[in-house]
Amino acid sequence: MAKSSRKQQVYTLLVQVGRKSGDGLPDGATGAGLLCFASGVDEAEAVRETVAILKQADMAPLDVTGYGTLDEREAQGDEISDEERELMDRALAENSVIVVQLTPFFDNEQAG
Repeated sequence: MAKSSRKQQVYTLLVQVGRKSGDGLPDGATGAGLLCFASGVDEAEAVRETVAILKQADMAPLDVTGYGTLDEREAQGDEISDEERELMDRALAENSVIVVQLTPFFDNEQAG
């Protein structure tokens, strides 16, 4: 029996990036966490595409944590806002990676 082609899905990824010249992160930041919605036929493809796009944007991806598809997240009990659903739909329709949130990291150690 012939296997049908796998359809694109949207995956929720958390990408940690380090510093790189031209990365656009705020002065003093040691890196950042980027919440992304990325389309792919599987999570591995979504991760590869996300890392490639971030590298093209002069960012330095260090680590990627996958949180699954919309269905997988709902099965885990995650509440998904209408805004998130719209962004996921857009990522799927455009076969793209959308950075939903960027949180800069700062070294908050205080001397003393």
